[in-house]
Amino acid sequence: MNACALPRDPRSLPPDVRLLKRGERFLEPDVYVLDMDGRPAVVKDYGRYRRTPMSPLARLLVRREARVLGLLRGWRHAPALLGTIGGLALGIEFIPGETLSEVAIDAGSHVFQQLRGAVASLHAAGITHNDLHPANVLVAGSTPVLIDFASAMRTPRWLRGFPLARELRRSDLANVAKMRQRMTGEAPSAREAALLASPRWVDAIRLGWKRVYRRLKGA
Repeated sequence: MNACALPRDPRSLPPDVRLLKRGERFLEPDVYVLDMDGRPAVVKDYGRYRRTPMSPLARLLVRREARVLGLLRGWRHAPALLGTIGGLALGIEFIPGETLSEVAIDAGSHVFQQLRGAVASLHAAGITHNDLHPANVLVAGSTPVLIDFASAMRTPRWLRGFPLARELRRSDLANVAKMRQRMTGEAPSAREAALLASPRWVDAIRLGWKRVYRRLKGA
């Protein structure tokens, strides 16, 4: 798979490359759309980390996301993997649609029913997304498509009953419920809220990670 290099100055982008997002945070890629074999493709480019101490981590993120997308090939709720570029970039099918945050969702919409079913199907395959929020869900027609699998994990069958694996699944479903409530006003039932409430040990880990992340970002 071939792709042109993305210039660091957005003003000098080639005319056939459309920048979607400039990577500014820690281990955040540049994301752009280019023409590939006559069709648009999305490229997640970690090239700014080449020849830096972060290069091995960036390459790991590319390999992990490519592996998950390869496992999901043919699934209508995820974009198709087109290939990797030099170990530091990932080519993905372009999905024409809008993010969930940009779409008007009615309270009676079936989008969230599909989304919850898609996440349950993902979990049944032993995969958790781990970064579900409105910007990572595209709506193509009326079909939700999950994007950005950089944080996704695949758990072996024998580990799926362990507390951490259960928590990752719970967290995905809790994020779907939060998005549904925020966008449609439909609150989770009492039973659903109890199932989705995070344990104290999870809150403690999450708080610790946020502190570490802020320090890394500051550095």
